[in-house]
Amino acid sequence: MKLGIVGLPNVGKSTLFNAITQAGAESANYPFCTIEPNVGVVAVPDERLDKLAEIYKPEKVTPATIEFVDIAGLVAGASKGEGLGNQFLSHIREVDAIVQVVRCFEDEEVVHVDGKVNPLRDIETIQMELALADIDTLNKRLDKARKNAKANSKLAEAEIELGEMLLAHLEHMIPARILTYDEQQQEILDSFFLLTAKPMIYAANISETDIGTQVDELRQVLLVQMQAEREKAEVIVLCAKVEEELSQIDAADRPAMLAEMGITESGLDQLIRAGYRLLGLMSYLTAGPKEVRAWTIPIGTRAPQAAGKIHTDFERGFIRAEVVAYDTLMTHGSFQAAKEKGQVRSEGKEYIMKDGDVVLFRFNV
Repeated sequence: MKLGIVGLPNVGKSTLFNAITQAGAESANYPFCTIEPNVGVVAVPDERLDKLAEIYKPEKVTPATIEFVDIAGLVAGASKGEGLGNQFLSHIREVDAIVQVVRCFEDEEVVHVDGKVNPLRDIETIQMELALADIDTLNKRLDKARKNAKANSKLAEAEIELGEMLLAHLEHMIPARILTYDEQQQEILDSFFLLTAKPMIYAANISETDIGTQVDELRQVLLVQMQAEREKAEVIVLCAKVEEELSQIDAADRPAMLAEMGITESGLDQLIRAGYRLLGLMSYLTAGPKEVRAWTIPIGTRAPQAAGKIHTDFERGFIRAEVVAYDTLMTHGSFQAAKEKGQVRSEGKEYIMKDGDVVLFRFNV
């Protein structure tokens, strides 16, 4: 999963990026990896891996990972090249979902780029830049489709119909992700690579003094939530400053600090859960003396395709999957013990994987 973090200047975007990548790397004992200056890979915290490791004593434990991209250059006019506009657009096209940090705090020492804190205006500014970029993309795509339509291309006609509908909505700043599509339209939409079609997570960045306050008492956060409901987007509420403080202390001390402030989970944990939920993802597990590992797959994935996540040969030569639920395995103490109790199931090609399945794939190539 690749999440792109965007936001206007002085909203806490880079503070959050730096905090969650550092904290995420430490909390899961996974080496922080800088692919390029603005990209960080962090481990997905999963206590199931730790429990399995206690049983199997593996040579290594490999968690699922998330790539966070700190996307710079977003200012009004980015779609026309202002700031680092072209770089911003190319980076955002590569992510699976967008995390927009929205400023919901007042601080006289941190000047807002527009002079006054207004989360809805900030959201509108970014939505406008994404919509304008998509309008440009669609106009180019429609020019090509209209030429193909002259050759009686049914696909081109379908592209024109969908493209013109999308243009009408985008001109009113309505993002592509909130519309509904049939199967053919969805395939065409995916081929357009529109920015406004990407899932959106709003990260409402509040002040330290607002921590512990009920959300319904935070007017600016409520505005973000109402906007998100209209757009089919996710919302998480966090304080980037606190995330920064959390990232600077030992992982073992973080739960106590969170509890002291009345916070149930870190911003990183919230982002991971929101990302999995929004993108329809889950994890299955493999365990043995060499490695205990989590594998991220879309919800609804069948066993052969899940096996292919490990290696294409596993999918090509799939015979069956020996499956036990994580909780069942923990009850019996090992895969073998669960098998002796008749709790390990033999599943075929039509089996739909479930979150937390511990699996041994049988294959022959």
